[in-house]
Amino acid sequence: MLDVLGLGAHAVDQVYRLPAAPDFHGLHSKLRVSRHTVSCGGQVATALATCAAFGLHAAYLGPLGTDDNAARVRAELDGHGVDLSHALVRQGGSQYAVILIDDHSGERVVLWDRPASLTLSATDLPVLTLHSARAVLVDDVDAAASAELARRARAAGLPVVTDLDHLTPHTEAIIRAASHPILSEHLPMALTHEPTLERALHALRAWTPGIITVTLGKGGALALVGDTLVHEPGIDVQPVDTTGSGDVFRGAFLAGLLQGFDIGRTLRLANRVAGASCTRPGAMGGVPTRDEARRWLAEA
Repeated sequence: MLDVLGLGAHAVDQVYRLPAAPDFHGLHSKLRVSRHTVSCGGQVATALATCAAFGLHAAYLGPLGTDDNAARVRAELDGHGVDLSHALVRQGGSQYAVILIDDHSGERVVLWDRPASLTLSATDLPVLTLHSARAVLVDDVDAAASAELARRARAAGLPVVTDLDHLTPHTEAIIRAASHPILSEHLPMALTHEPTLERALHALRAWTPGIITVTLGKGGALALVGDTLVHEPGIDVQPVDTTGSGDVFRGAFLAGLLQGFDIGRTLRLANRVAGASCTRPGAMGGVPTRDEARRWLAEA
C-alpha cells in the first residue's frame, strides 16, 4: 500500500551563509560569505522524506532530469527511503536554488530556477491507480498538473494536502480541490484582499469545506475547521536555518493525518518537527531521523 504520493519540486540547493541580511543599498550591499554548502531540498521532495521518516511509504511523482544534480537528488531521496518508481524522467538539467541565510536570525531568501524541460502540464500526468494510495501531496510549481492530480485524488476519495506559497492562475483550483490546503502566511490575504489573516481564512471558506491551515513560522500554525479557528503555538528554538521547515511541517502533518489525529494533535506534531528542523542546516538536513519521528509521534 502506498501511503503518500507527492507531485512537486525537488532541488539542489547552493547555500550561502552570510554575516547579515543582504540589501541592495548601504552597508550590506557587499558581504563576505561565511560558509558555502550544497544540499538537496525542494518542497515536495523534503516533505516526502519527512513522511518516510515516520515510516510511511512515500512516493515521488514528479520530473527528474538526467544531469549530475538529478543523480544527487535521486541518491538523497533513495537514502531517505522515498520511492522513485513513479518519477517522470526528462532529459536535461535539474531545478536548483541559491539560498542566502542570515547567520544571526537563521532566516533565508531563496532564489531558484528550473529548466523548461521539467515543466509538467495537466496532460503530462500518467494514468494512476490512486485507490492504492492513502493521501496525495501537491505544491504549486507545476500548478496546472497539481490541480488536475488533486481533482483526481478527491474523486477517488483521497485526502489532498497542499504546499502553496505562490499566486498562480491555478491556486484557487488547487485549494478548491484539496481536503487539507496548507498555505504560507501571506497567501490568504493576497488571495482574498482581506486586511487580516482571520478574515481571509473565513473568506476562503467559500472555496472549500476542508480544513484550511496557515503556517506562521515561529508563531506556529492556524487552522480553520468549519467556522472555528484553531491555533497551535510554535516551538521555541534558536534557529540555524529555516530552509525547508514548512516542507517538513507538511510531511509531519500528513503523518498525523494518516494516524487519525485530530487537527490540534496534528498541528502540535507538525510544529514540533518543523521547529526541530530549524535547528539544523539544509532542507533535507532538517528531516527527522526515524528514531526521532517515532518518539515525537508517540509523544503526540
